Amino acid sequence: MLNKLKFAGAVAVLTGLALPAMAKDHVIGALFPLSGPNAVYGDVFMAGSDLAVEHINADGMLSGPMSIAYEDSQGLPQPAVVGMTKLVNVTGVPYTLSAFTGVSKAISTLGQRNHVVAVNGGGVGPDLAALGEYFWNVIPLVNLEVRAVVPYLTGEMGLKRMVLVYIDDPFGQAIQSELGSAFEGTDAELVEVLSVPVTAQQFSGVAAKVRSAKPDVVYIASYGAQQLQIVKQLRDNGVDAQIVSYSGYITPDALALPQSEGIVVTGQAVDYASDDPVTKRFVTDFKAKFDKDPTAYNVNYYNATLLYGLLAHALEQEGKDVTGENLLAKRLEMKTFDLVGGTVSFQDNGTLLSPIEVKQIKDGKTVTLSTVQIGG
Repeated sequence: MLNKLKFAGAVAVLTGLALPAMAKDHVIGALFPLSGPNAVYGDVFMAGSDLAVEHINADGMLSGPMSIAYEDSQGLPQPAVVGMTKLVNVTGVPYTLSAFTGVSKAISTLGQRNHVVAVNGGGVGPDLAALGEYFWNVIPLVNLEVRAVVPYLTGEMGLKRMVLVYIDDPFGQAIQSELGSAFEGTDAELVEVLSVPVTAQQFSGVAAKVRSAKPDVVYIASYGAQQLQIVKQLRDNGVDAQIVSYSGYITPDALALPQSEGIVVTGQAVDYASDDPVTKRFVTDFKAKFDKDPTAYNVNYYNATLLYGLLAHALEQEGKDVTGENLLAKRLEMKTFDLVGGTVSFQDNGTLLSPIEVKQIKDGKTVTLSTVQIGG
């Protein structure tokens, strides 16, 4: 038998034909916050990625079973680098899932240097579009969210005086920069900009400064447990202005917070009622498994995981190894992909575009106010 395999391999080399790839396990990595104040996001992200693995394995899409090696980033750069180093050097993954702007920027160099694809479905800092060819985004970045919501606030809602409360890290700084640009040439103004440390949880002083500025609207750029405390303490300290935030606010804990009622949020538009088979299967099975409606973050990590399955399947069909280099080449070659939400394509910088919804939280759910199509 061994001689027959050697002979077949020799024939393939001589004739230039590729042998089918040998069956093997497929392991990808994921750097999610599994502990600490941002752990709520880890649960949301895993719900989407794990469901995609179930579907990929049920369909026999790959030559062997697929699984995800999870490492706890805690939503922080330093633990994320430790986890990424393990995934690259010990687990040997060709592809990993990432989240959070600071985390993604911290691990991108390791991915680029080792030709390991990193796919972000949670971080929204606009500079995530410039981390190299091995870093991809399956989520519209926050610059698009800001560009969608500012005209709605100043036009449809007539709100002209904004205060920004932002976390002092790369994500918060990016929103500060984007908001500053968005108000240029309008009759609205950013009247106060207040930064808060990453670890802060007490905001009565911030609330006093917000009240003093007399804003029509307060934009909150934070995440995890901190953003809930900011909202709660602003309301408890007498700030009654319209509160606005980005897609990272749409978590189960935030939606359940009484003080979230009426908050305007933005996020990518997904037609969950679509009849396309990928979307319909995802929505049906997600509701059956978790007994609740999916969110955009569930979609993002389902799509990021399914994307690996589609690329790896195509490579195996051609008898090619599933490496980071080959996954990148195959993505550039295939161009379009059938994912939840429809057929999509990547921009040259490895980021997907998506229409942006302006929504409002009512009775623990989001209600769409407007849908905006914005170019990159």
